[in-house]
Amino acid sequence: MMPVILEAPYQGEVALHLRYLRACMRDCLLRNEAPFAWAHLYAAPGVLRHDYIEERQLGLQAKVVWRQYAERTVFYSDLGWSDEMVHSRNVCTRDGWAYEVRFLNDGWLTAQLEREAAGDALDDWLHSFGG
Repeated sequence: MMPVILEAPYQGEVALHLRYLRACMRDCLLRNEAPFAWAHLYAAPGVLRHDYIEERQLGLQAKVVWRQYAERTVFYSDLGWSDEMVHSRNVCTRDGWAYEVRFLNDGWLTAQLEREAAGDALDDWLHSFGG
């Protein structure tokens, strides 16, 4: 598997964006990639508060550390580009890091909702840990 940094929008409609991010992670895995989705990891409840600039900066700094292990950054842009995605793409361009812009197929949301309804939903996942 090839390690990649996954970038997708997170701010705004967080529930939709989390579903999108999970669909993007699945897409990476099906491409034989090991995605590092920093926003999903660091912005999860109880980790870093995305609305606090100093905490968001910590997440961005951690992403830079992971970049040395990734073969490229993959930007999924069906839902547009967040300011942080634009910044990341500019950094990739400036520093000569490989990146790729991707789109999911038109049915990604329906497929994601079907996977969640089949028992892959967050509530089911949390309950499996006693949450």
